[in-house]
Amino acid sequence: GVVLICDHAANAFPPGYGTLGLPERELLRHIAYDIGAASVTRQLAAALGAPAILSRYSRLLVDLNRGADDPTLIMRISDGAVVPGNRHLDDAERQHRLERFYLPYHRALARIVERSLASGVPPVLLSIHTFTESWKGVPRPWHAGVLWDRDKRFARSLLEHLYADGTLIVGDNEPYRGGLIGDSMDQHGTSRGLAHAIIEIRQDLVRDLHGQTVWADRISAIMRDILADGG
Repeated sequence: GVVLICDHAANAFPPGYGTLGLPERELLRHIAYDIGAASVTRQLAAALGAPAILSRYSRLLVDLNRGADDPTLIMRISDGAVVPGNRHLDDAERQHRLERFYLPYHRALARIVERSLASGVPPVLLSIHTFTESWKGVPRPWHAGVLWDRDKRFARSLLEHLYADGTLIVGDNEPYRGGLIGDSMDQHGTSRGLAHAIIEIRQDLVRDLHGQTVWADRISAIMRDILADGG
C-alpha cells in the first residue's frame, strides 16, 4: 500500500569523482545529502514491510529530486560552497550523469510502482527528506513539514495525524512548497494520479539513531492508521 522514497539518502560519490573537489567537512553538511533521512526510511520500510528506494550517491553529483532540465539538477554553488567538480561541467558530462545515475534511479522507482499497481493495490508514495534548522540565519520553527502539490489526499491525512500529536509544530507546505515540475513526486505520483506526499523532518531531530528511531516509529504508526482507513 505504500512505496517509500529517499532521493537524498547518501553523501558518497562513485569511483572516479573523488569528492568533486570538496573538503570532507562539506560532505557532512546538508548540501551533500539529507541528514538522517536514510535511517528513517530504512526503519520505516522494515516496520511497514514496504519497498523503499534510496539514492546511493550525493545530490551534488546529480539531484534525483529535480527534473532532467532543471537548472539546479547539478549545482555549481550550494549554500555558499563552490563545487569544483561541477564548476566547469560540460554537456557531455551532464548527459553522462543523467544516463548513468539519474535515469536508472527513476527507472527502478517506476518498476517498483508498476509492480505495486500490478498487485491490484495502487500505492501511496511517501518521500522522506530533512531540512536545516535555520536558513540564512533565520531559525525554522517547524519540527516537520508535509509538502504537496495539486493532490492533497495523502498530505491531508498526514497533516491531521501530525497535528493530533499536540507537541509538534508542523508546516503545511513549509519550509518548502511541494510543487516542483519534474521532481520525484511529479514524475511518479502526479503523472500516474497516485496519492503522494513528502515529509520533511528538521535535521537536529534526526542527527542520531535515537531521533531517527523516534521519527520512524511516529511515521510508521501514522501510516498504519492511514492505510487501515483505506488511504
